[in-house]
Order: sequence, then structure tokens, then C-alpha cells
Amino acid sequence: MARIVMKFGGTSMAGTERIRRVAGIVKRQQEAGHEVAVVVSAMSGETDRLVNFCREADALYDPAEYDVVVASGEQVTSGLLAMHLQALGCKARSWLGWQLPVRTDDAFSKARIESIDSPELLASMAAGEIAVIPGFQGLTADNRVTTLGRGGSDTSAVAVAAAILADRCDIYTDVDGVYTTDPRIVAKARKLKNVTYEEMLELASVGSKVLQTRSVSLAMKEGVRVQVLSSFIDETAPPADSLPGTMIVSDAELEGLEMERQLITGIAADKNEAKVTLTRIADRPGAVAAIFSPLANANINVDMIIQNVAKDKGETDVTFTVPGADLARTQALLEARQEAIGYTRLICDSKVAKVSVVGVGMRSHAGVASTMFRALADRGINIQAISTSEIKVSVLIDEDETELAVRVLHTAYGLDGE
Repeated sequence: MARIVMKFGGTSMAGTERIRRVAGIVKRQQEAGHEVAVVVSAMSGETDRLVNFCREADALYDPAEYDVVVASGEQVTSGLLAMHLQALGCKARSWLGWQLPVRTDDAFSKARIESIDSPELLASMAAGEIAVIPGFQGLTADNRVTTLGRGGSDTSAVAVAAAILADRCDIYTDVDGVYTTDPRIVAKARKLKNVTYEEMLELASVGSKVLQTRSVSLAMKEGVRVQVLSSFIDETAPPADSLPGTMIVSDAELEGLEMERQLITGIAADKNEAKVTLTRIADRPGAVAAIFSPLANANINVDMIIQNVAKDKGETDVTFTVPGADLARTQALLEARQEAIGYTRLICDSKVAKVSVVGVGMRSHAGVASTMFRALADRGINIQAISTSEIKVSVLIDEDETELAVRVLHTAYGLDGE
């Protein structure tokens, strides 16, 4: 018998029939002898609907009241799933974020989980009751409702799994695992049996939409084994223990599972990128800080950064990327500080994409980057910027060449086929 946390996303909870199907999946896990807790998202599209209500009420809405509104979507699905489970003859109840409670900081709309009280929850599960918990929501020290940011239900599930010392956290989604790249772009993409936390963290951060970055980071920190698998399976399908999803585990565990690691695990692409260039900035101490400090204060994440070699007049150009959704704010902040920064021109380009190759095998193999650059050059794809980490190489290219670049690299690293 194992203790399992099961998480179902918005597409899995989109309507009565799908919730009934989810209830059947959960019931089969309990019938297999496991203690089960379930974390649910709001119905697909519901959070967007609630956000629009907030914007219609006040464009400069109070973030604390915003959280009260948007947290209600998960409350609905948790209650409905508990009802469906009861209709199937299961003992089940919902536990709202404030009832456990899930304690967070007070960063409304993007709160971080600090602790989860688990004794009552564990006692309930030990008595054979299925716990249904709304993801995405928590409670501050002064008992105000908070939300964790978009995609936060994945983080909620991993946090619950860590709090109750679960054997595994199963993330049910609309795909049946983690693939070497997006199967919609490359038909020969292969599903991966195992992925390390570091690889999944890099893949999530560079465009893979399977898991939220924060959830992977928390799983790595707490040592929670995470499995990704599909909720769109037949009623007669076996329990998740025997379904071929993708298991996300530590490096040490993976070494015991696979003797020889593949060089590259996957290729990811992200079109939510924008390139910003500032020209003729004085090449002196503090000049770059004057650019990036206000962006950091505005919670705008900067990714790739390139500073050109100083020119004859002691001037340099600086290029960097930001999320596409933050381009307008970035432009406004920099234009307001043109005199303080001392640049000549501000050039923005939203028609770019970031393509990345990820794999822990890079640590012990040379030539990964050169293979990438050569493969792209052979197809006439120009590289505008480059960034690297120990297990990742990313390049910035023209948005229109994204799919071609992904297919070219998938083949270049031998990821096609069985």
C-alpha cells in the first residue's frame, strides 16, 4: 500500500462527465489499497472568467480581493469531485485551503507556500477517506485568502505530497507523459520513461508546458517523486501504478534505473519571448545595473543577456530578453529612465523565439553546443543570442523558424524514431 497524491488539471475537470471520469480513476487507486489525496484545478477557462470579472470591477483591483474571487474556481471543483466520489460509494470530503490550512506568505496573486498542517488530513486518509483539496489557494498568517499564481495547482499538489510524506505525486494532464519535444511539431517525438528534476526544471523554464516550474523546483527540494500521465484514459484502464507515464526523480535514483544516459533529453521552444536592445551605453561601472535594477524591482524576469565589446568611444550595446507579456512594461520603464541609463536608442522585437536543448548528459560530453549551431546554420537559421547552463543550451531565433529549428535539432541529436 502506498500514500499517493493525485492532481487533476482544468481540462480534466471541465464539466460533469470529465469529473465523473476523474472520480472513477481516483476510486480505482483507492481500491488498489492506497491512501489517496486529490488536488484539483478549476474547470478549464473558469479562472480566466473570474479574472475578467475583477478587471471589469476595477482595472487597479486590490490583489487581496482578487485572490478571494479567483480562488473560488477550485472550491467548486473540489466539492463536485467529492460528491461524485460519494455517489460511487467512496468516503470522501473536501478540504479547502483555509481548513488544513495551507499557510503562505502575503504576496497576493503569487504567494509561496510556507507550511501545510497535515495531522487531521493524515488521520482522515488513514480512516479510508479520500481527501479532495483545491489547488492554487492558501491562507496568510492573518487569515487572508491567497493564490499561488497561474498553474499553481501543480505546486499545491507537490506541497501536499511533501507534507504528508507521500510515496508519489501523480500529475494527471492532457498528455500522457514528457516527450523529447512537442509531438505536434515532431511526429517522431518519443515519450520519456524517466527524467531528472534538473532536466524537468530546465524544460519547464524554457517552454515545456507539461509542469509548472515552481512545482518542479519544490519537488526537487523536498525529494517528491512526481509522475506525469494522462487523465484521458478508458474507464477500464489499470491503476496509475502500471500506466506508462513519465517519472521525475533524482539523479541518484535515475542512475539506478538507467545505466547509460542519453546525451540530450529533450528540445523545448518558447515563443513568449521579446528581445530588447539598448544602444550606445557608457562602458562604465554601474551602467548595466541602471538597466536591470528597475526591471528586477518590477518583477520582470530577464533571461538572455549580451553586452557587446566596448566601442572606440567607450560605448557598448546591451541586448536581453524578457517574457513577451512584460515587453510593454519593460519598454515603459526603460523609456522613463533613458537619461539616467544614458542609452541612445531602444529597439524592441517581439517576433522572436527561444529554442533549447536540455540533458544531464552534457556534463560529461563535449560538442553539444557546436552540434546545435552547425545544425541550425546548415538550414540557414540565424542565431540572435545564446545562453547556457550546465545542462542546457538556448538560442534566440526568428519566431517564424521555430518549428523548423525544433525538427532540425530533434534529428541532429538522434531523438527521432523508436
